[in-house]
Amino acid sequence: MPAIPRAHHDLPEWLDLSPLEQQIYDVRLEALWADVRRPVAELYGEDGHGHDLGQVLERLVTVAARAYATRSQELRVLDERRLSQPDWFQRSELVGYVCYTDRFSGSFATLPGRLDYLAELGVGYLHLMPVLEPREGANDGGYAVRDYRATDPRLGSMDELRALATTLRGRGVSLVVDLVCNHTAREHEWARRAVTGTTPEDLAYRDYYLFYPDREQPDRWEASLPEVFPDFAPGNFTWVPEIRQWVWTTFNDYQWDLNYANPRVLEEMLDVICYLGNAGVEVVRLDAVAFLWKRLGTTCQNQPEAHLILQAFRALTRLAMPGVILLAEAIVSPEDLVPYLGQGAATAKECELAYHNVYMVALWSALAEGDARLLTHTLRAMPQIPPSVAWLTYARLHDDIGWAVTDDNAAAVGLDGFWHRSFLSDFYSGAHPGSWAVGEVFQENPVTRDRRISGTLASLCGLERAQAEGDETAVDLAIRRILLMQGLVLVLGGVPLIYMGDEIGLLNDHSYLADPALAEDNRWIHRPPMDWVAAERRHDPATVEGRVFGGLQRLVRARQALPQLHAQTSTEPLSLGNDAVFALLRTGPRGHVLALANLTAAPQHLSLHGFDRFGPLSGLRDAITGDDLWWEFTLEPYQQRWVVPTP
Repeated sequence: MPAIPRAHHDLPEWLDLSPLEQQIYDVRLEALWADVRRPVAELYGEDGHGHDLGQVLERLVTVAARAYATRSQELRVLDERRLSQPDWFQRSELVGYVCYTDRFSGSFATLPGRLDYLAELGVGYLHLMPVLEPREGANDGGYAVRDYRATDPRLGSMDELRALATTLRGRGVSLVVDLVCNHTAREHEWARRAVTGTTPEDLAYRDYYLFYPDREQPDRWEASLPEVFPDFAPGNFTWVPEIRQWVWTTFNDYQWDLNYANPRVLEEMLDVICYLGNAGVEVVRLDAVAFLWKRLGTTCQNQPEAHLILQAFRALTRLAMPGVILLAEAIVSPEDLVPYLGQGAATAKECELAYHNVYMVALWSALAEGDARLLTHTLRAMPQIPPSVAWLTYARLHDDIGWAVTDDNAAAVGLDGFWHRSFLSDFYSGAHPGSWAVGEVFQENPVTRDRRISGTLASLCGLERAQAEGDETAVDLAIRRILLMQGLVLVLGGVPLIYMGDEIGLLNDHSYLADPALAEDNRWIHRPPMDWVAAERRHDPATVEGRVFGGLQRLVRARQALPQLHAQTSTEPLSLGNDAVFALLRTGPRGHVLALANLTAAPQHLSLHGFDRFGPLSGLRDAITGDDLWWEFTLEPYQQRWVVPTP
């Protein structure tokens, strides 16, 4: 077994650590060494599959040591604060906001002028959508990165991003930035040197990607591979005429998949994570992590090695900068989702955060059906997650909605999985009779008949149709649905996310059709620029914006006042005898909350007589409104109550 590397001894003199700094690093390395070594050894074997395992580990630990040595004093203080409060991202006070910088504020330099607005929503977690330098032209919304160490010049410089991170930190807001770790743009330096280089150093970059001289191997791989973008990027391989080879491209032809079987790729990406962490990024969102490892005869998603890669990132990041946490962007089926938060030997040793897309999909299903059974069953069937991690919960974000409803979960409540997924696509595209939604089908697959949906929260909840028809009753119901969805996101636990514009009810935006670079991708329909004129109406309760914003503020304040909504508090869906009402019990040492949500446009009567899960008490209170409650009450259309016991 390789000994623990003493990587800091190899640092240049000008990076020498003080005796105390060196001792702190040594303590961390000794404590984390097993977590570092295990995934790396499993990835590359005791013989490193042609690589010397000791050398691989030495290089990785050297990257972490250099990042530790160059970390600023302010960020080291942050590290100590996070070590003292390891549950900082699990607390009920934390609320997240997600936006495109240019569409929200214009640039890094101007964004601080909007922080008072975010403060009104209690935001302490700010995810700026892709900010690293993308390729010119089509770039998958910024997810085709040309340079990991530079920012998109339209937004500002890396120095301006560092300054913004400092400003945010001073306001108690953590900066979240995307790192596309599955692929680079074909214009990235690694790809350019792989294609045009002639020296041995250049040609080594060909092993950073997956190249094939003919179609024999790609055709074998394609037999089991799904297509991510069947409409405009079919297949998973692209011909590179300069070198007369095929390269693996899971997404678009200009996004080249990286080869993590080469430990140099793991080392390079770790160095990028550390670079971003030292720039002040507190949460690194690792994009497309499900695709990181390839295995013939599989979908090449969710492979065990993909988890080992993330575990190595986690351990080495904790070594260099424990104030930085990792977020897994894995939009996968329920059985594949929980492992990204750590299971088995990797319990609490993978990513700290992951998107709960299963909950998001189940919420939309429950709203369309007006029935809680599938939502309740799906949550009950989810495995437990480690107590030191958390979900990100959301009603929708920048991407399309794919209907991650398994056949088994559907069958458990008497539904056919295929037809239910088809119903949801019909409903939220507005094609189903009686639908209130206005959405668009994204990437219909003619073979599998899979269809995903694009649309803003407000439009999918019926506001667009109601306003177009001038129906004030329908407008009221749409606003109730919007707030119901947002409330159920806030009450589950973890970090609830608000997507830019949803807090004021922005509708679908068709202006993207005028931009040739965007027109083929209808996901831009739900990525409208922030309407600051509309936002000015947020304090007027006579307006839609005021009703949505004010309602969301009340929900956020109620959440932040309830420590029992901490992510470590257990979550249990209940059946209370009325399938139109979703019931979610949060209970533990911090206290108890029973969230009740009417999923229909009809009033629903409930009785809590005989409900004994709160223990001895004398009464009930609605934490949202502050109203005292009787044991029997009625939930108005799409109303929710967060019921807490009173002594």
